[in-house]
Amino acid sequence: MKSRQRIVAMIIKEFRQLLRDRITLTMAVLIPLFQLMLYGYAINTQVRHIPIGVVDQSGSAFGRLLVESVKATQIPRLEAAYPTVTQAKEALKQGRVQAVLVLPKDLTQRAAQGRILGQWLVDGSDTLVSGAIKSLQTMPLTDFDIPIRKEPPAKTFEVAILYNPAQRSAVSIVPGISGIILTMTMIMFTSSAIVRERERGNLELLITTPIHPLELMVAKIIPYIVIGLMQVSIILGVGHVLFNVPINGSLLQILLVTLCFISASLTLGLLLSTIAKTQMQAMQMTVFILLPSILLSGFVFSYDAMPVVAQWIAEVLPATHFMRMIRGVILRGADMVDMWPDTLWMLGFTVIGICVAAKRFSKSLD
Repeated sequence: MKSRQRIVAMIIKEFRQLLRDRITLTMAVLIPLFQLMLYGYAINTQVRHIPIGVVDQSGSAFGRLLVESVKATQIPRLEAAYPTVTQAKEALKQGRVQAVLVLPKDLTQRAAQGRILGQWLVDGSDTLVSGAIKSLQTMPLTDFDIPIRKEPPAKTFEVAILYNPAQRSAVSIVPGISGIILTMTMIMFTSSAIVRERERGNLELLITTPIHPLELMVAKIIPYIVIGLMQVSIILGVGHVLFNVPINGSLLQILLVTLCFISASLTLGLLLSTIAKTQMQAMQMTVFILLPSILLSGFVFSYDAMPVVAQWIAEVLPATHFMRMIRGVILRGADMVDMWPDTLWMLGFTVIGICVAAKRFSKSLD
């Protein structure tokens, strides 16, 4: 009897302690709810609305009808029209479009003779995107008010997959896994940084020192930058040797892109560190950030297949921008200037995040 009373008393004490820890309680509710929303609503394996460009060298009414017919499949989304194939390839390299449809000058004659009508140039760094575009190879030709041979060709379009012609999964996964590993470790390391100082009683000692909060934030992240660079070197080096992943960009660009992402991830971790009261809360917040970073960044599922709301959430996460940048540099040979929107966002996130973390740390001193 007494044993049962002691157990009941302990259960009541644990419940009260849990109810007082509002952050842990909130995470316990939000994490399964967020996962349910991600898997049920945001995750979609059917790729749609891929941003494409068109090079219509025919300038004919049939060419315009054909483009409209391609758009009607809802697989591609027309982003821009380019006058030359060279300009279209440059847009592919910079990541502004993920595929280009090239229609030749003799398009109408090709339709009448039953020949292949045009060619897709596809960015193969995302195998889901290249697979979706390949499904348009045999797109049927219907509802066209021009003479089309009754026996159409087996293929409507040719497809040329650039940067990953064999569509090997390792080629797109290895650069992406570096982003996931860095997200996991960098945020985890720094999210407990301030909390650990508080739990060990070092926070009062730091308050008495002349160090400025901003100086403390910068000093906290620099050692972890070295660790992050070491991790990326291991991942990309082993991936290149064992899985034959090509490295088409310069090592300097890889270094700069990685530094931007590490700084942004560490800043995010520091910001969480100023919110969490215990290391357990810091770990729970890290998991809350890690899940959408894996599922919404384009590492596992295609970014273009997600609903607009999920894309907005993905745009906030540093991992989404890093995924585009590291694949662009390693596979397409692009540089940070080519991908300036992602570069600016990453730098802005880091600067604003450090300032907010320093401000929140100042408040904690008060």
